[in-house]
Amino acid sequence: MKLNKLPLEFQKARIILEKIRNAGFEAYFVGGGVRDTLLGLPLHDVDIATSAYPAEIKRIFRKTVDTGIAHGTVTILDHGEGYEVTTFRTESTYQDYRRPDSVQFVRSLKDDLKRRDLTINALALSLDGEVIDLFGGLEDLKNGLIKAVGNPNERYHEDALRMMRTVRFASQLDFEIEEATLNAVAENAHLLEKIAVERINVEWTKLLLGKNPKKGIAGFLETKLFVYCPLFNTMEQVLKTMLSLAQLHFKNDVAAWTLVCYLALDDDHKQISRLLKSWKCSNELIVDVQSSFSALNLFRANQISAWNLYTIGLPAFETAASVASMLGFSRDIAVIQSRYEALPIKNKKELAINGGNLIKDLQFTPGSFLGKTLAIIEKKVVCGELRNELGSLEAAAVKIKNN
Repeated sequence: MKLNKLPLEFQKARIILEKIRNAGFEAYFVGGGVRDTLLGLPLHDVDIATSAYPAEIKRIFRKTVDTGIAHGTVTILDHGEGYEVTTFRTESTYQDYRRPDSVQFVRSLKDDLKRRDLTINALALSLDGEVIDLFGGLEDLKNGLIKAVGNPNERYHEDALRMMRTVRFASQLDFEIEEATLNAVAENAHLLEKIAVERINVEWTKLLLGKNPKKGIAGFLETKLFVYCPLFNTMEQVLKTMLSLAQLHFKNDVAAWTLVCYLALDDDHKQISRLLKSWKCSNELIVDVQSSFSALNLFRANQISAWNLYTIGLPAFETAASVASMLGFSRDIAVIQSRYEALPIKNKKELAINGGNLIKDLQFTPGSFLGKTLAIIEKKVVCGELRNELGSLEAAAVKIKNN
């Protein structure tokens, strides 16, 4: 197969391949960039593989960075762009199911491609647009099939994370997983325990945000990969419920985790924190999911007050609305947005009074009572019980103080 025109991202990197080839070596575009080009998808990475060894690459190019020199990767800096160039290589045994014990540089493209995980990721593209397909990747792309390169058991023993990548690509591309490959994932699922949670989380998140997350979740469930993920060993019914929903599409990771937590947990922020921390999620994500979870419960009860909108925030309600629609109790988010915009203030900084006013004008003493007074005033303003004007708020503060 030959492409008549290369994507702009590859055209910009053309000079890199030309210099390597002019020096007497082979060089190709490889990996996900080639796959996505053939599928007509946007490119996120430009990866280059070459028969030149790292030392030879560094002689060809003046500006390089040893980004992964032990594994043959050198980054070439060209006009403000960085291009990762990796030497063809073979790998030894994988005693920890994550990293090879050793790497050997080779001159053979075939030897390099056969160590890759999936046939659709084992494609190479030459400068003249020729697609090199040694393992049936083109046919699998045409048929929408996820299939391991060679013996799937060997691929998963080399790097157990590849099992998560297998189910992730089923979701991301809306492809089916080939039977032998799926069976190998099920047989080796226990090896996922060898993999760092952070790496598993990346694949799980991409799975949830894919084109057809049901495809990925179905594989994740059928192969029992979920059993070997943090605090997911009791999640079988949750995953089945997700598959049963009429629609399942997430706009971001907050929405995805909000649904998972809503189906699995009580309205308990501590439980949410425990689950997400076990997955090594960021503190920011944890707070956002907790807020969206609370908003979702308010949606279900149809009891959303001005104070709820103010304290939880509009983004949480917008996320909750998208999750609620999947669960079958959607609300008109436009009404919520309108109510939020009508709030007298959106945050404490917009309050017309502060601690300084209370101390200077009303002789309040710094301390907890001052803070409580401001909190009462803040809530009354948000709920429309007080106008957000200094005089009105100082009068209210005096009344609180005298009571």
